[in-house]
Amino acid sequence: MLRDYIIKKCRYFVLLGLAVTLFIPDVHSQQNADSLLKEATLQNVIQYTLKRQPQVQQSLADEKITELQIRSKLADWYPQVNFNYLYQHNFQVQTSVIGGNPVRLGVSNTSAFQFGASQIIFNRDVLLAKQTRGSVLQQVKQQTENTKINVVVNVSKAFYDVLATEQQIKVANENIVRLERSLKDARARYDAGIVDKTDYKRATIALNNSRASKKNNEEALKAKIEYLKAVMNYPEAGKLDILYDSTTLEKETVLDTLQGIDYASRIEYQLLATQRRLLEANLKYNKWSYLPSLSANGAYNLNFQDNNFGKLYNQSFPNSYAGLTLSFPIFQGGKRKYNTAQAEWELKRTDLDLVSLKNSINAEYNLALANYKAGLANFLAIKENVLLAQEVYDVIQLQYSSGIKTYLEVITSETDLRTAQINYFNALYDVLSSKIDVQKSLGQINPLSP
Repeated sequence: MLRDYIIKKCRYFVLLGLAVTLFIPDVHSQQNADSLLKEATLQNVIQYTLKRQPQVQQSLADEKITELQIRSKLADWYPQVNFNYLYQHNFQVQTSVIGGNPVRLGVSNTSAFQFGASQIIFNRDVLLAKQTRGSVLQQVKQQTENTKINVVVNVSKAFYDVLATEQQIKVANENIVRLERSLKDARARYDAGIVDKTDYKRATIALNNSRASKKNNEEALKAKIEYLKAVMNYPEAGKLDILYDSTTLEKETVLDTLQGIDYASRIEYQLLATQRRLLEANLKYNKWSYLPSLSANGAYNLNFQDNNFGKLYNQSFPNSYAGLTLSFPIFQGGKRKYNTAQAEWELKRTDLDLVSLKNSINAEYNLALANYKAGLANFLAIKENVLLAQEVYDVIQLQYSSGIKTYLEVITSETDLRTAQINYFNALYDVLSSKIDVQKSLGQINPLSP
């Protein structure tokens, strides 16, 4: 019976081990799948980044730390209850002379159970924590929002950069197909004796240059994708396929350039305004240093005394009290005066910081707006150039096939078309990036709704 029981238990643990072994890889693979994006649109990329970016998580952790620190400070408003246990053995009891006779005062063993309580009635430190609680929490939340805004800007620009490079590679592939067809035609014409060998050699040179350009963009794309992953905190081994709609991207280039600057919408301005409120509270705090602090306290003690340790706790001698403590610093060498003056100057300096920030925001906005307008004008011009270059290339290619144009003109028109196509996507990336800069300068980047 014992043998059969042991065998059954062994089988049970073997099967359990196999189940765990098979289950763990499934869980691990499921976790990896959950950490990957199925559709890497710009909005999904931003949402993914806001959830996983370490800087954002650190800011959220700072919020929690600050909230706990405030609770710790406010806990001083509650009654403070303490308990102490004391035991003392006197090897030599104190002796005093009373009426010319030596008298021993005390016993060999003493002990006490002490219960104490105190309640702050007025204290400037606790009062400051209570009055500034909202502003401190608001400040740390604003810092989190500032971090999120910077993350949204960085990941959006990285996304557009990857997108522009991918489009350049697609353009290169189209050019390679055209050049391979042109090379085939030029070679056939040379073999037929219609043209000399310079045509197909020129075609070969153009094809090699296009292939080399494609290779450069492919290597650059790898680095840009890794940078985008780093900004997103995306798994290094995870696949990231960018999804986009070219028509939607062109519509997103539109921006109202007649908007005015609202300084209060900038998170940096909001942070300074919150900091100013905290400095005002700090000025009050230093002025309160002239006020006394008041607290109530009381205690109940159970005292035990006996020469025999075994009988020490047979009888207690209790005592209790309650009282108020009023503390008033009379002279501190001018410390309170200097601290108050320092707080006033810190408040004045923050006012100057607000003026400086307004100037900085104004300059930032005008620079971003100028870059956007220039980029948009360039984009619209290049967009038209692409259509024109395609039309010119098609006409010259047809004329070359008819023997009217030389192959050099075909190569030139093909180069113009390739350049126009590449410049189109570069211009689109530039205008979208400059639009983000304008929106950031206006305080319109909302990390909650990208």
